Amino acid sequence: MKKSHFTIFLFPILIAWSCGSPRERRDEMVILTSTADSLQSLTPEISFYIYEEKSDFPDAIIEMYSPLGNQVFRPGKVPFEFNIKNYPFDAGLSGFQLNMILNSGDPVGYNSPIFQRDLNEGTYRAVAYLVDAEGLSLKEFGNYVDRDFMVGDTRPFPYQAEPYIVLNMPLNNQKYMDQEVVTIDFLIVGGDMDLDKLKVDIQLNEFHYELKQVTPVRIANLPKGDYMLKVKLMRRDGKELDGPFSSVTKAIKIE
Repeated sequence: MKKSHFTIFLFPILIAWSCGSPRERRDEMVILTSTADSLQSLTPEISFYIYEEKSDFPDAIIEMYSPLGNQVFRPGKVPFEFNIKNYPFDAGLSGFQLNMILNSGDPVGYNSPIFQRDLNEGTYRAVAYLVDAEGLSLKEFGNYVDRDFMVGDTRPFPYQAEPYIVLNMPLNNQKYMDQEVVTIDFLIVGGDMDLDKLKVDIQLNEFHYELKQVTPVRIANLPKGDYMLKVKLMRRDGKELDGPFSSVTKAIKIE
C-alpha cells in the first residue's frame, strides 16, 4: 500500500457538493490526500461535516416505569416498561422507534414500550431514547431517559454528577459500502454543552474532529479499510471527565 499524506482544511460553512441539495454542510473539515508517488496531485477525499438539523417531535416524552432507580433483580429476565407521550408510537413509522443502550453497548431497538431482557449479574445503566424516521436519536430534553439498576449480588455505580455520552450510531463492527457516508449520532446525558462548557472529540484512526453541539456528524469518502472510532466527551479546556461512560469506542469497516 502506498504511503498517504494528508492536508486538512476547515470550512465554517460550505454548500453541499451535490447540486440542488436542500441542506448545507457546516463546520466542514476536508482532508486532502496524496500518495508518496504523486505529491502534486492533491484531490479532496475525507470530509467531516454537520448539517443544520430539524428537530422532529421536540415535545415527545419517554418515561421509565421499570426498572426503578438502583432496583435489584435476579439474573435472568429483567422487565422494562416505558410510557411514551406526544410521539406517534405504533403509528406505522418505519424501523424501530425506541432504542435502549446498556453500559455503552450497541443500541437495541423495540416497537413495544414493554419488554424483557435476559441479563447476567452486574450493574447496569440503561439509556432509552426515541428516534426519528432516519433512526437518529431525538435530542430534546424528555426525548430520552436513563436509569441505573443491578442484577444479582453487585454494587451500584459510585455517585457521579458528571455528564456522559451515549452513541446511537454506528454499531460496533458495522460495515459500510465504498462511498457510503458514515453517520456518528450521539446523546449527551446529564449535562449541557454550553452551560457545562463541554465539547465532543471524535477520533477516527489518525483524524480528529471536534464540535460543541449535540448533532450528528457525517464522514464522507473514507477509503476502504478498518477504522477505530472513539467519541469522547470532555471539557472545553481539555480536562478529561472521570466517569466510566465519558467515551465510547467502536470498530467500523469500509468495504
